[in-house]
Amino acid sequence: MTISLVGLLVLLLVGAIVGAIAEAVVGYSPGGFLATAVIGFLGAFIGSWLAPQIGLPELLPVTIDGVTIPVVWAIVGAIILVFVLSLIRRPYRRRRAT
Repeated sequence: MTISLVGLLVLLLVGAIVGAIAEAVVGYSPGGFLATAVIGFLGAFIGSWLAPQIGLPELLPVTIDGVTIPVVWAIVGAIILVFVLSLIRRPYRRRRAT
C-alpha cells in the first residue's frame, strides 16, 4: 500500500485535529504541535483497532488514499492515549530553596 505525500499530510492534519480534541477533553498536553499530531495519529490506530474488537460499528469513517479512519473512534482512542500519558507523566514540581 502506498500513500501519496498529500495523503500523508492530510492524515497528519487529521491526527493533529484528533489529538487537539483529545488534549482539550483530558486537559493535559504533553507537548507542542508535533506531539499532538503523533498522539492523534496513534490514537486513531488505537481507536480503529479497539472498536471492532469489542463489536462497535464504524462511526463517521474518512477514507484518505485507501486508509479508512473512523473519526469518532480515533478521538476516543486519542483520549485514552492522552489519559494514560497524563497518568504516567507526573507534572514536574520544583522544590523551593530554603
